[in-house]
Amino acid sequence: MGGILMVASLLGCAQQENAPTTDAAPSSPPSTPSEANTIPPIEWPLHGLDYKEQRFASPTQINSKNVSELGLAWSFDMDTFRGVEATPIMVDGMLYVTGGWSVVYALDAKTGTLRWKHDPKVHRSFLAKACCDVVNRGVAYHKGSGDAPDKIFVGAIDGRLIALHAETGEVIWEAQTTDQTKPYTITGAPKVAGNNVVIGNGGAELGVRGYVTAYNIGTGEQAWRFYTVPGNPADGFENEVMERAAKTWTGEWWKWGGGGTVWDSMTYDPDLDLLYIGVGNGSPWNQELRSPDGGDNLFLASIVALRPNTGEYVWHYQTTPGETWDFTATQHIMLADLAIDGVERKVLMQAPKNGFFYVIDRETGELISAKAYTVVNWASEIDLATGRPVEAPNARLFDGKTVVVPSNGGGHNWPPMSYNADTGLVYIPTMVFPAAFKSPTNEEDRTPGGGFWNTGFDRMGASPPELPPEQVNQILDESFRGQLVAWDPVKQEARWTGKAGRPAMGGTLTTKGGLVFQGSDDGHLHAYDAASGAELWSQDTQTGVMAAPITYAIEGEQYVAVAVGFGGGFAAEGGVVAHGWKIPNIPRVLVYKLGASLTLPAVTDVVMPMPKPAPVSASDEVVSRGRVVYQRHCGVCHGDGLRTGGLNPDLRYATPSIHGIWKDIVVDGILANNGMVSFKDFVTVEDAEAIRQYVLAEAGRIYKLENPTSEDIQP
Repeated sequence: MGGILMVASLLGCAQQENAPTTDAAPSSPPSTPSEANTIPPIEWPLHGLDYKEQRFASPTQINSKNVSELGLAWSFDMDTFRGVEATPIMVDGMLYVTGGWSVVYALDAKTGTLRWKHDPKVHRSFLAKACCDVVNRGVAYHKGSGDAPDKIFVGAIDGRLIALHAETGEVIWEAQTTDQTKPYTITGAPKVAGNNVVIGNGGAELGVRGYVTAYNIGTGEQAWRFYTVPGNPADGFENEVMERAAKTWTGEWWKWGGGGTVWDSMTYDPDLDLLYIGVGNGSPWNQELRSPDGGDNLFLASIVALRPNTGEYVWHYQTTPGETWDFTATQHIMLADLAIDGVERKVLMQAPKNGFFYVIDRETGELISAKAYTVVNWASEIDLATGRPVEAPNARLFDGKTVVVPSNGGGHNWPPMSYNADTGLVYIPTMVFPAAFKSPTNEEDRTPGGGFWNTGFDRMGASPPELPPEQVNQILDESFRGQLVAWDPVKQEARWTGKAGRPAMGGTLTTKGGLVFQGSDDGHLHAYDAASGAELWSQDTQTGVMAAPITYAIEGEQYVAVAVGFGGGFAAEGGVVAHGWKIPNIPRVLVYKLGASLTLPAVTDVVMPMPKPAPVSASDEVVSRGRVVYQRHCGVCHGDGLRTGGLNPDLRYATPSIHGIWKDIVVDGILANNGMVSFKDFVTVEDAEAIRQYVLAEAGRIYKLENPTSEDIQP
């Protein structure tokens, strides 16, 4: 997120629209409230509703004519105060949802009563391994047969895959899918495919090698494992596919880890018996370090098709060859049958981070079409003859000044999109997320293992300008934007675009009632007309809404449910952008129905003036050194320039008692049980003190801005 000042001046041509645009008439809803008692029971049994992952729901009791009557039916407060990104599932009258730390809640879908809760009791030190908060995106369900019970599967942040009894929450089996001595995590939902349940992992920012693993549904025994990038050639390759992939790499990539983690999207097509996995970014991001002589670096930023029972490779399509911007292809993978040039095609659709919307033949991997769905300047187009992007001349110029859009945040990140077969539109939560990457200038940044994070770029490029906080907030709000886009996948163009706002926009749900539901980090859940984009309803959620809503029907009534709670990437690495939003973290499940009128408890605004800090007692040189070390090792959690996203402590507010044990915390790790592990492998005692002096200097600067008549606190 570097180059902030330059971005503010350059984005005039890249700024998203401030109001909806459309050329379509409002949709006509197929039902009316009078049909309220005729609606059959409808479940949401899979992560994306059904195997196509379209999130297109059939209930029409709630529709574009009566959605204004929607009200809160019940709410449930979670007790894990981290970000919430889970899509709930609903089966047999039970709503299953996950919160922070991989905790699973089973709720009565009609009343919200807690039926059971499973806490995997993850050690809090795993917070340091999670790039973007200890979130979880949901569970998978499998219906048992014979004596086998129905199961709920959850991936824990510490790398375990856990099978739970769907009725009682008791553990049936669990498998450790990762090496816990390495910085692997799991945040994505498992995927049931054939006789197996498949799970990926995260950690590419911290230096790991990606893979997916399949486990037998009944026993938990490992069925197969597919690595997404090659390992050390000296150790031999797992299969012929990895041997071929290694020819697309150069240098000693394995010392960096290589990356390619499958941290989110997987989709299974039972008709074709293919499992599609979305592969992530390189480790490090900077290709010049991991593969100095270039190469495509397979299978980074790729969609890979596998046989679910064996893990056999079938085909792949790489969205970003030689990935170097954190352009993952882990974003939502959706299946559809589309009429293209008069021929019905079985397609796969994805809007990955790189800003292009892809329509791919899901039988063969052939690229059918690709167009930019958001602001893009790193490539002019996707060459349909080669399937490769046509990169801009300066796309790989990492001078800390040249702005690339999208950047590591992506044009679309993990929040799911949805596809409405009636309108023929895909509803994408998009972003304009610019940055100016800076090549490393310090040896630590050019060496594997130089820190917990492993991006291969100089993080001083992400440090915000030392201006009054209100000015920085304004610059960032104008530069980083989000917008709902209704995309025609056949014509490869936007049908309508929603109002531009903050970049942290939630996932979408669309229905045959002519609606699109989406939450956002302005603290509201919205309903839009699916054909025109007109806003028809919204309600205050009191906290950010990142996850996608779902809908279901019980006893003749349709419900809309969403899991809420600010956190995730914008409370961690993206804290510099979100710092001025001041969004509370209130993890909840909110469930709505027509005619309901429950209200949430009032939220008290907490204003924390900067306490008067102790004076800086070190030289300017030491403070400057502290800023550099802070940016390298601390900024990804506590915020670039000390602008935290709110969940992790703002160090400028540290009390004298914390300053008194600063070395014990940073070097000795006395707060590891709270997630603040020791940094002794990367930070010396002298560097820890330099960081403390930098924190005091920044605290003093902000204090003086808030208290201009106060006496000078500097020595």
